[in-house]
Amino acid sequence: MTALTALTDDAVRDAIQRLAAVPAGSYRVVSCYLKLEPRDKTRGKYLIKIKNRVKEALSSLAQQPLERAAREAIAGDLERVLGYFEEPGRLPPAQGIAVFACSALGLFAVLPVPHVHRSRLAVEATPLVRELVALEQEFGTMLVAACDRTGARLFEVTAFDIVELPGLAASLAWRGGRFHGERQAVRGGRPAGGSGEHNYHMRIREEKHRHYARVADHIFQIHAQRPLAGLVVAGVGVDAATLLPHLHTYLHDLVLGVVRLNPKAVSLAEVREAVLVLREERERAWERAHAEAVRDGVGSGWAVNGLPATLKALQRGQVRTLLADGHDDDARIDDAVEDALRQRAQVAVLYDQRARRAVDGLAALLRFRR
Repeated sequence: MTALTALTDDAVRDAIQRLAAVPAGSYRVVSCYLKLEPRDKTRGKYLIKIKNRVKEALSSLAQQPLERAAREAIAGDLERVLGYFEEPGRLPPAQGIAVFACSALGLFAVLPVPHVHRSRLAVEATPLVRELVALEQEFGTMLVAACDRTGARLFEVTAFDIVELPGLAASLAWRGGRFHGERQAVRGGRPAGGSGEHNYHMRIREEKHRHYARVADHIFQIHAQRPLAGLVVAGVGVDAATLLPHLHTYLHDLVLGVVRLNPKAVSLAEVREAVLVLREERERAWERAHAEAVRDGVGSGWAVNGLPATLKALQRGQVRTLLADGHDDDARIDDAVEDALRQRAQVAVLYDQRARRAVDGLAALLRFRR
């Protein structure tokens, strides 16, 4: 298994299933999740992170009671992972990456991902794939509607894929250009009348709104067939947001935002990037809201703050949402993230400065109190 060249939902699911099916044995599997956002690529920060993680893993390896052959195999896999990241040309155009390596299994898998909770590396008996599974479930399906007065292009965006759906064309009756009425009589040196042109433009405006209403109705039908996790509206100039008033009430809460994209010329990559940017903004707002909930919940017993209290709550199965400081390098946080994913708890790794100030390394909102 190597890097996926054609990243589709089916290809990623197949890769995850194969990784999840790896049985525990005498070998060990290296699992690495690394953030590749623009701020991580600045001055090679991602490379510094992975070098530090590999160094820590090698140090930990020296203290484990393993046979020499197993120890050398793990060290070789760690070097292979590091070697992959030392060649920037190999990196995918994604905001995150997951790498799995085990020479005993002939395994070296690379999966580009749109989001990584936090950069981490682990050496375990089996591949750590829970974050990939949770990512697909949390991301859901986003719909992008890129509209103008001549038609609408629709795009379905998931965690690992983007597909263009059949679009909608506007009625040909109103796609013409300027008004060409009959020759008007001239009275007193000025054209008489003008009601024909007025009626023409009123009809154009009415047909335009009918077109956007059709698009909105089609989006609602898509949502009824397969519930959407988010909706992005795109267009050019002042017409970019024209679709919003026509959307069904149920859809308004799903709108992530409005972006300026030319429906006729936009590429799949540009659409996907716009969705990821808006989703990132929503994530930061979500972080602040949950950090505030922790601040309010500690006094009532519905939240805990700090590493000791949060780790104890995880052991008891109390955690509903785990909040982790994205800039804290404590190895216990990586273990807590994996444990929370195993318990199917929500995981929020905080990068928003205001949200981080409310959390002492780790915090959690609880399912129940003791």
